[in-house]
Amino acid sequence: MSTLSTPAVAVSTWKIDPVHSHAEFKVKHMMISNVKGQFKNLTGTLLLDEADRTRSKIEASVETSSIDTRDPQRDGHLKSADFLDAEKYPTLSFKSTRVTVQSGNELSVTGDLTIHGVTRPVTFEVEDLTAPTKDPWGNTRLGLSATTKINRKDFGLTWNATLETGGFLVGEEVTITLDVEFVKA
Repeated sequence: MSTLSTPAVAVSTWKIDPVHSHAEFKVKHMMISNVKGQFKNLTGTLLLDEADRTRSKIEASVETSSIDTRDPQRDGHLKSADFLDAEKYPTLSFKSTRVTVQSGNELSVTGDLTIHGVTRPVTFEVEDLTAPTKDPWGNTRLGLSATTKINRKDFGLTWNATLETGGFLVGEEVTITLDVEFVKA
């Protein structure tokens, strides 16, 4: 009697290295220039299926109050109930629902993004997914860059002010860019 062996599933767990990862955003200010900011305290886990990347999963979150636009007054306003309401909604989160291989190391990762208590599907375009590499301390690391665009009003972030010249103080479209480094658990 022979037994059939099934190949081992090559799923590995990776943790976001917050010291070497960035969650950034940009939005139009007064319809003339971009204001950029970042969230600190990025955490999360990647379950990488090395045999079939489409079965990989990622979850990540940031502390809402860690927003930094290099202007303490603006940061305070963004943390207030006018925008993110950091006291009521202490985290922004993303949980993947589908991964599609575009070509080579480029992926589309669709999932549920939660901001201000509102969850909507978004797709991050992932590029530069690196091969796992050993660091000088014996850890295995990999990295990626990902980008998506959202309309902030879709997440209940509707505060704005009308300018004398027409138009608005804050743009609706927000570009989110992630540069993430993972350490194999």
